[in-house]
Amino acid sequence: MRHHRIGLWAVIGTFCLRAAGAEPGDAARGKELYQSLCSSCHSFPYNGTGPAHEGVFGRNAGGRNDFQYSDALKAANFNWNEATLDSWLADPEKTVPGQKMGGGVPEAQDRADLIAYLKAESARK
Repeated sequence: MRHHRIGLWAVIGTFCLRAAGAEPGDAARGKELYQSLCSSCHSFPYNGTGPAHEGVFGRNAGGRNDFQYSDALKAANFNWNEATLDSWLADPEKTVPGQKMGGGVPEAQDRADLIAYLKAESARK
């Protein structure tokens, strides 16, 4: 059942990204964006100001045991996938009121590219 739900969110996320004017994500461009937009707080193997992103795709929001999330994100009940990452990156505070992350990524194509990169890196493990 869980796999079907994740698959449904993936389809919805892809539809939402395309409806917002984004083309399919470019993981190579997403890596460049990650390095310029995200790496001051995040990395894949290590926690920083924000949690490590290794294996983030498919993981429960607030689900790393070695990071101190906000109470709001710990209480969130969803997994990271195309749809939830797109919503989060567009406006973290709207997605999970009371979370700790600063600003978002306003451009749909930038979000699609970042999501493609996060998904590709998560698949490496």
